[in-house]
Amino acid sequence: MATDLDPPNLEILESEVEVTAIRAQGAGGQNVNKVSSAIHLRFDIAASSLPDDVKERLLALHDSRITKAGVLVIKAQQHRTQEMNRLDAFVRLHEVVNSVAQAPKQRRATRPTYGARQRRREDKSQRSQTKALRGAVKD
Repeated sequence: MATDLDPPNLEILESEVEVTAIRAQGAGGQNVNKVSSAIHLRFDIAASSLPDDVKERLLALHDSRITKAGVLVIKAQQHRTQEMNRLDAFVRLHEVVNSVAQAPKQRRATRPTYGARQRRREDKSQRSQTKALRGAVKD
């Protein structure tokens, strides 16, 4: 049961994603030196089959993983196996894309109510009196 609040789940074709296996960095003993278990995922946003408005919002994101050429680069090396890192990279790709899938709600300018304006004025005058009492004492 989907509502207007649920973001649409966008489909990303595997043919649009370039996946490369590389050696992981950091500690891990002999295994990390022998096995290419880390995954380097590259997703060209402009060349993808995503809707144009989603592409624009993705490219407008201030994310260090998006290059100037419009390629989203995700490196997954948390897990010991290549399959788990590949799954992790795709999950993170879907999270980024689905975060901008739904257009932001347009903000409508509103005015303060009459009561809110009255309360603000009363608070201002009360604060003014408090500050006036802090001045020099006159005899």
